[in-house]
Amino acid sequence: MSGRFSYGADQLLQMLPHRWPMLMLDKAYDVEPGRSGRGVKNVTISEPHFAGHYPTHSIMPGVLIVEAMAQLVAVVYISEHLELSAAADDAVSEKVGYLGAINKMKFAALVRPGDRLDLTAKLGESFGSLRPVQVKAEVDGQLVAAGSLTVTERVAEQAA
Repeated sequence: MSGRFSYGADQLLQMLPHRWPMLMLDKAYDVEPGRSGRGVKNVTISEPHFAGHYPTHSIMPGVLIVEAMAQLVAVVYISEHLELSAAADDAVSEKVGYLGAINKMKFAALVRPGDRLDLTAKLGESFGSLRPVQVKAEVDGQLVAAGSLTVTERVAEQAA
């Protein structure tokens, strides 16, 4: 399989299990399934975390920047299942795994309402059910966060 793909808001809702207020990705593009991709998070003052972080000096929490990057990783991973399968899979979001580790994450600048967070993810080779990923976030070409994540494949839950 070769080629790069773009996914808009409606497609992301099918690909990801996240919903408002935890859906942190507005668009994914330049996605090379299972390998890499780019994404956009438009930061708006209407997001609920700005009511308390900080009310007179609004900045996006670093943990939510990491979550946006992790959601892009999920899209890159899930796109491989979508593009390899000839039939539509209504349950594709159930294949989204979990964030296993945040490694060497550095924050270099503040993200504020009105910013466009440009995200990049590059997946490494799998080690069993674990996969390392290099991620970064920029605003107007300025690095705001970068590091690596380890993600897991979703395993079927066993009945008790």
